[in-house]
Amino acid sequence: MEGQPEIVPVLDAHRIDEKRLADYLQQRDLLDGPLTVRQFQGGQSNPTYLLESGARRYVLRKKPPGKVLPSAHQVDREYRVMKALGEHSQVPVPTMHVLCEDDEVIGTSFYVMDFVPGRVYSHPQLESLDKNDRTRLYQDKIDTLARLHRVDYQAAGLGDFGRPQGYVTRQVKRWSAQYEASKTDELPAMDNLMAWLADNIPDDDSAAIAHGDFRLGNLLVDNREARVVAVLDWELATIGHPLADLAYCCLPYHMPHGVNGVRGLDGLDLSARGIPDERTLLERYCEGAGRDGINDWPVFLAFALFRSAAILQGVYARALQGNASNRDALEVGKRAGLMAERGWQIARAHK
Repeated sequence: MEGQPEIVPVLDAHRIDEKRLADYLQQRDLLDGPLTVRQFQGGQSNPTYLLESGARRYVLRKKPPGKVLPSAHQVDREYRVMKALGEHSQVPVPTMHVLCEDDEVIGTSFYVMDFVPGRVYSHPQLESLDKNDRTRLYQDKIDTLARLHRVDYQAAGLGDFGRPQGYVTRQVKRWSAQYEASKTDELPAMDNLMAWLADNIPDDDSAAIAHGDFRLGNLLVDNREARVVAVLDWELATIGHPLADLAYCCLPYHMPHGVNGVRGLDGLDLSARGIPDERTLLERYCEGAGRDGINDWPVFLAFALFRSAAILQGVYARALQGNASNRDALEVGKRAGLMAERGWQIARAHK
């Protein structure tokens, strides 16, 4: 079926001790016979595996092998936020089973959750869906994000999951440092963006559970309906600014279509394709999230592009070291420059 995740034999760089893993899971009554392990292809960060034992199917996420940047790949945070949302909200997430922080089992920390059947669509054009389903999926995507941002994070036990004030300021500093730590080439647009963002921090200091990577490729869609059944990849989640999440979600509107490897919508006739335009989505989000409106939108967009460029640069640096989890990581990393240029264009226009 179109959109089904690609599952491949475990890549050589991500082999694990399957016997020790099976023993660990058996001790926790999670197996129903012999264990088979395969790997999901796709995603740039934490290697992800499909575990099958009898009728049981799970997903395992682990830190990548090798040296990683400080504060990156924190699978314990992914586990914690999904477990909290599963127990205290209507945000669709898989059922969590176990978090293992003992490196002796398979070499790095990992967690295990239920496998949720569904489709994954990585390109925002949604070419394989009909016009009505495209509309419905875009609406459900933005409704899901609004629902996440309305969760009372204190009541969900996530009051210490991040600092609610000063999120954008800290993020600019963090991703500037991450970028510098993984820098391989000169990108003047990134240098300009870092300086500009530091001088244009928004006055709005709202706080919510922020996913950090909320996009179509991290949403599981029901196999029969254009409906989100699970939000995945919570590695970057924190208590942060909801509009930073929203701006990242809207980045395809600001990236060109027709460029190899770039998942953009800019320049397309969205109405003819059944894809809501950005303004329509922002209005729907505000209604669902209980916001009166959005100020400083260009600043949040520039920030989202800057952060994306920093993340892609990290992917590229890991690929040069030979331990990124996706085969095309080298090509993905090279797109950091495009993200930085688009962000700097938006910043200059907002001066």
